Amino acid sequence: MDANQILESISIGALPIILAITLHEAAHGWVANKLGDPTAKTLGRITINPLKHIDIMGTVIVPLAMFVVSGLVFGWAKPVPVDARNFKNPLKDMAIVAAAGPASNLLMACFWVLIMAFSLHWLESDQWIQRPLALMAKAGVIINLILMVLNLLPLLPLDGGRVVTGFLSPRAAMNFMKIEPYGLIILLLLLFTGILGKILGPVVDELQAVLYTIIGL
Repeated sequence: MDANQILESISIGALPIILAITLHEAAHGWVANKLGDPTAKTLGRITINPLKHIDIMGTVIVPLAMFVVSGLVFGWAKPVPVDARNFKNPLKDMAIVAAAGPASNLLMACFWVLIMAFSLHWLESDQWIQRPLALMAKAGVIINLILMVLNLLPLLPLDGGRVVTGFLSPRAAMNFMKIEPYGLIILLLLLFTGILGKILGPVVDELQAVLYTIIGL
């Protein structure tokens, strides 16, 4: 990938990535606040301001380095702080808070599909706007579906792991949470061995096809 292709990819993907990460984290905080924990609200994390959610290493340096070297994108945002002690039912409420992140990515994927339909059906006479908008929308769909499916994997500290914890008995949940310190290592091993791609790829492709079919693409 040459310099021009890298710059084009960054310019097209920057806004979808920022929105995907920002709204994902804000959704966690918003739902936590609704369930009785104001921690994120107090710290100003229920916001669409990306600066409140960006982790320099995980959101900027690692994703860019991986993209330039391998074409893959992997990273993380600054986790929204949640104090489960403020919940009436800590395990189940934490599961709901965790599910809010992937749910926001699904909604954003639907939003970008609508943007793609608009660009293809109503901007045919203006190619200068149609092409970059359609490419940005396509990136938005793929990025959000990847984030949604990735975060739903039943592995702590991912959201899917939190959701699984909410359905376990307190004792089983405590045992399950013991794997959390090794979760990132497991995820990286899955990524670099290609197993993660084999898990995510078919699911993302199928969801993408469903969304495109709904709007007649």
